Parts: sequence; structure tokens; C-alpha cells
Amino acid sequence: MLTHTMNLFLIGYRCTGKTSVGEVLARQLGWRFVDTDRMVVESAGVSIVRMVADHGWPFFREQERQALVSVSTGDRKVVATGGGIVLDERNISTMKQSGRIVWLTASEKTILTRQLGDSATVERRPSLTRQGLAAEITSVLAERRPIYEKAADRVIATDQRTIAAICKRIIAAM
Repeated sequence: MLTHTMNLFLIGYRCTGKTSVGEVLARQLGWRFVDTDRMVVESAGVSIVRMVADHGWPFFREQERQALVSVSTGDRKVVATGGGIVLDERNISTMKQSGRIVWLTASEKTILTRQLGDSATVERRPSLTRQGLAAEITSVLAERRPIYEKAADRVIATDQRTIAAICKRIIAAM
């Protein structure tokens, strides 16, 4: 059950709908919406692509951790997290202590289609593996799937569902 003394964290791979769903869900609940990637970019004053190119993934992951710790104080927030936030077990613990975690899933084909159709992908989503996009999705999902599964309180598939339908499922599940 969703209560006023908690936060709701959306986890999942890139392009599974965390930000799009989170914005609508927050409005429906009357809660604040926060995107940890946006927080990191605003704080650093540079894109994630530039940050990773200049300082590497470990630097970005530390900025992401700081953003999560900051947003986890207080309550009544819907938080869209970066796809790799679960790679640091401390982040999972932080989210669990502050609220509930919903894993948004999508098939590899759906993720690929969404990434290819998103003009912001190049600017906001640096390569994780230096592989082609389809191969990267397959390999990174294989690595992260068990982590997402372990972290999640609920799992919601976003394939072929409207944002409104996804939000309704999340509210019903919680």
C-alpha cells in the first residue's frame, strides 16, 4: 500500500519508461517527481555523456549515489533512477529504507526500438560496453536482470502498455 510516509523508486534498464511513467504517476499521487539522472546533470552542469567521457563511470556512479541519498530524505516522491543505480548495493539499501522499489521491464526488442526512436539517447545515454546497441542491451540486461529482480518489491512490464495503464498497475500493486 502506498502511504504518505514513503517514496516510490522506479528502477530498470534504459528506455523502460522510468521517467515518462514517473512524471505521470507523481501527478496522479500528488507527489513530487525526481529524476536522479537529471539531478546529476544539473549539479555537474554537464551531460552524462561528457561526465563519463571526462571522468569515467566510477565518477558518475558516485554522483548518482549522492543524488539518491539526497532525494531519499523526506517522503512522497516518485523517483526515476538511472538504469545502473542498482549496481551499488548501498543504493538498493537506501531505496528500501526510504520506500518501495518498482522494476519496470521491457523486452530487448522494445528497448532497442525505444532507444532508436529517442533523439536524446545519444546525449543522455553513453555506451555501457562499446558494443553495438542490440548486443549491449542483451549483455547488460543479462548482467543486471538478477540485480533488478533481487531489489524489486514489484515488477511491472511496460511493453505495449500506455503510461496510464502502467501507472494504474503500479498503484494497484502497491
